[in-house]
Amino acid sequence: MTQSYPIGVLFSRQGPYALLGRDAYDGALTALGEINDDPAFPFTLVPLTGEPEGVADRYQAIAERLTAQGARHVVGGITSWSRKEMIPAIEKGNALLWYPCPYEGYECSDRVVYLGACPNQHIVPLFTHVIPRFGKRAFLVGSNYIWGWETNRIARRLLDDQDGEVVGERYLPLGREDVDRLVAEIAETRPDFVLNNLIGPSSYAFLRAMAALAARNPDFAPGRCPVVSCNLAECELEAIGPAGIGQISTAIYFDTIDTPENSAFLARVRQRLGADRRVSAFFASAYMAVRVLAETIREAGTDRPDAILPHVPARRFPSPMGELAISGRTRHTAFTPLLATIDGDGRFAIIDQAPEAIEPDPYLSNYAGAGPAAIPATGGMARPVLRVVGS
Repeated sequence: MTQSYPIGVLFSRQGPYALLGRDAYDGALTALGEINDDPAFPFTLVPLTGEPEGVADRYQAIAERLTAQGARHVVGGITSWSRKEMIPAIEKGNALLWYPCPYEGYECSDRVVYLGACPNQHIVPLFTHVIPRFGKRAFLVGSNYIWGWETNRIARRLLDDQDGEVVGERYLPLGREDVDRLVAEIAETRPDFVLNNLIGPSSYAFLRAMAALAARNPDFAPGRCPVVSCNLAECELEAIGPAGIGQISTAIYFDTIDTPENSAFLARVRQRLGADRRVSAFFASAYMAVRVLAETIREAGTDRPDAILPHVPARRFPSPMGELAISGRTRHTAFTPLLATIDGDGRFAIIDQAPEAIEPDPYLSNYAGAGPAAIPATGGMARPVLRVVGS
């Protein structure tokens, strides 16, 4: 009889960030399906799911239920709020959380494997690209929770380091779309660029309002005053519509990556989910969380966290983003940051990327950007602020 292992899959597919949650959920289930169809794996993975509907207070109880049902691993969480709610339940259940989303850093839990970008892999390369091209005066907007607060705090630090200026900083509750006062203040303060840390419908409404401002005043067109983001995804582009054209985003994966590995990945995904399926970093990272978990279970011969953890940093894992190396010290993953603009076809056109995978530095302890000279006036992403992963 084939061994089976229950795996928690915990993403909100309803609520204020439903598009991201559905994409990550689909990524995890796609990987589960591939594992279960592959005779090279002498076991099956059985998904145990929950639906928090984007309500932060529900995550801990659902995670406790999943671990009580036998799940030693939970793949889940979009927001940092949800991750922090789940960690106590994961610790209590002696389980592991596989977190696949970009986040603000300044955390290192021995019960979490981080498969999303941390600050030196998203906002640092984003600012390395944007500041020399557009200027040092920024307006910061964000959703009113940990991601928005902390990412904007890091943005202030980076701008201070470049003798820059934050001309305004404003927040909206999750799901709120009343962005008029934000846009009016941006029009008044005239920043060089806007950092958008809003999520879900708040972000979509904001981008539409900024496009309307640019239509009234070309000084706010993306080529002069871009809205730049660390968390926009392909699954959101239809909701944003033409308002996103020309805006800049950074991610560890875009589905326009032109490599044989990504082409093969997209072909497999579209065979399962449909020929028109778009894929985002949220999908790809949740997919890889399950793949890495399955491969380490196979190597360890068990799903016990203490048995599989030594296998996580012991090798590199092939992925559509390139080979992934997970740090044994921080359990964060090395990634190659990419930057892209949204083109007229509603796709991310890649415009810049780091030369190699960047070692995760969740606390920015190796940030070497001190002084205005750290970000060059021309060229690609600067090497001084991007520490590449060692061999």
